[in-house]
Amino acid sequence: MRIKNTLRFFVLMLSAGIICQPTLSAQTPLRKLQQDFVNLGFGMFIHYGIPTYMDDDWADPDASPAIFNPKKLDAEQWAIAAKSANMSYGCLTTKHHSGFPIWDTKTTSYSVMSSPLKRDVVKEYVQAFRKHGLKVMLYYSILDTHHKLRPNQITKEHIKMVKDQITELLTNYGEITALVIDGWDAPWSRISYDDIPFEEIYHLIKSLQPNCLVMDLNAAKYPSELLFYTDIKSYEQGAGQHISKENNKLPALSCLPLQRNWFWKESFPTTPVKSADDMVNKNAIPFNQAYCNFILNVAPNRDGLFDENALAALKEIGKLYKKPASFPVLPEYDAPVISTNLAKHRPANSSWSNDYAIMDFANDDDFGTAWNSNPSVKKPWYEVELDGAQPFNTIMVMENRPNIKSYRIEYFVDGAWKSIPVTPVEGRIKVHRFNQVWGEKVRILIDGFGRSPSINEFGVYNERR
Repeated sequence: MRIKNTLRFFVLMLSAGIICQPTLSAQTPLRKLQQDFVNLGFGMFIHYGIPTYMDDDWADPDASPAIFNPKKLDAEQWAIAAKSANMSYGCLTTKHHSGFPIWDTKTTSYSVMSSPLKRDVVKEYVQAFRKHGLKVMLYYSILDTHHKLRPNQITKEHIKMVKDQITELLTNYGEITALVIDGWDAPWSRISYDDIPFEEIYHLIKSLQPNCLVMDLNAAKYPSELLFYTDIKSYEQGAGQHISKENNKLPALSCLPLQRNWFWKESFPTTPVKSADDMVNKNAIPFNQAYCNFILNVAPNRDGLFDENALAALKEIGKLYKKPASFPVLPEYDAPVISTNLAKHRPANSSWSNDYAIMDFANDDDFGTAWNSNPSVKKPWYEVELDGAQPFNTIMVMENRPNIKSYRIEYFVDGAWKSIPVTPVEGRIKVHRFNQVWGEKVRILIDGFGRSPSINEFGVYNERR
């Protein structure tokens, strides 16, 4: 009887709109979701939060919620402005690095609900953008300096908070096209994909909303030929990350602020914004032909509104940008690598190395360094010792340039080396997925090559399938 009453109560709450379930379609293949994302073409980033009311983009983590006090907050103004620029979607910063959520969260008392506003900004944003036919994306920062979720201090409670907050965002606001995550694996955050387990978070997101793309804003550090820890490759131009318009073959996003900073500053109303012509003809249009979606940040002011100069620029952009009638079809590429690299920082061995470029450079999680085989070695090999017998089902080998032509991959178990049947790949990045095996060590035996072999990174993964 108690179960029936509880179920009846839940149905009543749902029908009354007190509980909001996302309206989900059947699960769509990842490749189509990526193509659909690219086909959106152009969107609006909205950096808004407690940093808006301070002089720095990185707000004081102990700033009082009392300063978050917009007098005219109007998310519909944002949506109308996005439409005026012929944008297809928006993406709002739900929580930035200082840890101040701007939604009605149950995970912390440090949020917009303890501010003078006491309104769910995320809810108002998603309602306004959907009303005007725009897709909805959300930004979320893993790094959280208020709650001390930072390097060397991460606890199980922190991981639970991240999962609970993501669950709220993907449960209470309808269908979310993409969750854009920041603060992971960046030199300024130093939170690894192991500290906050990427694969666990990825599968949590997909379990809540199978069609929600997972995008790590810091994925540009990885090679441009493969998706590592993201469904979409991102490029932050202000951080020196620039997509190759000629060579990109992956679904991508490039971002730039219209104003000088991501969050609003007192100088914004009287400071010229970026050129509408540059935003359209040097960014949106050429990116759209390179499998890349362009997102332009516009920062609301302390009243919760866009400044007049920003509104005027968006209208001018809308005169210049027309969404293409068709977009190029994404070429073939490997599925994203989202699992922990079991070979990272493990003991490595190899045939004779060349000079200082010894074996440890091939599993140091740095794609800019490499193990180089000594030119005198005719049959080079490289080997990684795992942390005891481990299950794995994926191997990734990356070279600086395509060079290794033929090779074998083996694993060591029960005192003997056993072969993994693979067909050699000619590209710079060689990914092999196979049925799971258990091994204590993994090695590559290099049989054919042009120059002396060089391996930048050797990855061993046990993917969930």
